[in-house]
Amino acid sequence: MGDLPQIPRVRRSGQERFHDGGRELGFGLLGFWQWSTSDVVSNATRVILAEYLVAQAIGAADDARDEWATYDLLDPRGVAIEVKSAAYLQSWHQAELSSICFSCGKTLAWDPETNQYGTERRRHAQVYVFALLAHKDKATLDPLDVSQWEFYVVPTVVLDERKRSQDSITLASLRALHGEAVKYSDLARAIEEAAATQTADGEAKADPGT
Repeated sequence: MGDLPQIPRVRRSGQERFHDGGRELGFGLLGFWQWSTSDVVSNATRVILAEYLVAQAIGAADDARDEWATYDLLDPRGVAIEVKSAAYLQSWHQAELSSICFSCGKTLAWDPETNQYGTERRRHAQVYVFALLAHKDKATLDPLDVSQWEFYVVPTVVLDERKRSQDSITLASLRALHGEAVKYSDLARAIEEAAATQTADGEAKADPGT
């Protein structure tokens, strides 16, 4: 069969139609999106929603999401960003609010062009954005309301220098590192400032993902 290269990502409009060899089936891609991802409270979808909010804040939402990239986002200045998400409220019945802990461990980079992993386990983004859906009332929970979110922006070097766990960070530890949460309207500025701190420490701006 020969070499099978990476399939390019294409941003779709939602107007694309399902068909049977060209015969219209009466439903389209928008319906699939509505069916599959309308529950924006669910863990799997909320994570992607958090990435989208950050992408919109930094002007990086015009492309299509790269599910297998080494980091989540690349801002227009070439700063690689990792987005982590957590929430007090879940879709299912809860006896109490969820405790907040974000994963932030080091990983091996995977290159989708070669299907090979790198050899160095590290954090490949220059900035981490910890996005907390902080609302605590299920009756009024609305993940599309950015005022219900809290954002904590941390240069990767700060995480690398932590003496405690290198795999995860609690909300209390995050607040000790970061201070007060950043509002959505200030998110782009906070990311820019964190990137400046990171590059001042001698780190390269963008990891090529290999």
